[in-house]
Amino acid sequence: MTAVENNGVPNLTLDRKVPVTAQVHAHLRQLILRLHLKPGEALSEKDLSVRLGLSRTPVREAFIRLAEEGLVDIYPQRGTLVAPIRIAEVKEAHFIRRVLEFAVVRSAAEHADRRNLQRIEENLQQQADAQGCEDFEAFMDLDETFHRLLSESVTLPRAWKVIQSVKGQLDRVRYFILPEPGHSDLIRQQHGAIFQAIKANDADWAEREMREHLDEIWASINQLMKDNREFFKD
Repeated sequence: MTAVENNGVPNLTLDRKVPVTAQVHAHLRQLILRLHLKPGEALSEKDLSVRLGLSRTPVREAFIRLAEEGLVDIYPQRGTLVAPIRIAEVKEAHFIRRVLEFAVVRSAAEHADRRNLQRIEENLQQQADAQGCEDFEAFMDLDETFHRLLSESVTLPRAWKVIQSVKGQLDRVRYFILPEPGHSDLIRQQHGAIFQAIKANDADWAEREMREHLDEIWASINQLMKDNREFFKD
């Protein structure tokens, strides 16, 4: 459906049945989170509107939404840049995610049923397949699905929407780290441990495993900042 040209300007096949602004926002957001558009890279409202065959209004509105999420910085008379990864926002997103996902995983352990367990187990197998192929984008999609399924298993889908709305900066760090040797295997093992705790109906164990899983990111972030200083802001 989409591609990124050499100059960093994305192409997008529009679905005329879906609001245009929402499509442009979702597409650019994904490119930013997955580092196809890197911190500091310029985004041209004019160029994007021309390439997409749109007026500048939906592109401008998409930029505003991305700015509200902290993913782009808009400078009057200067243009729009992909925002740096702000560590303060990463920490805030991590805090919010921990609070919500600890509650979700405890509830999942207490109320797990066979159908939900089967869906989660199927997801874990798909993660193993993606990891074996070193398909990191597919793996990250499945990682997202794993956590969404936990929320849906206890009928808390809006909890996952809240988590998604705040974790953009955190996701960019996760994409930086994922290709590191052994990292995707570690994530998959942690997911498996969370699943086993839920399956055992052990809420305390499930929360401990989720804590270890979510906190693992800090083991790599300091070195990541040293190696990619231009992309981060304290």
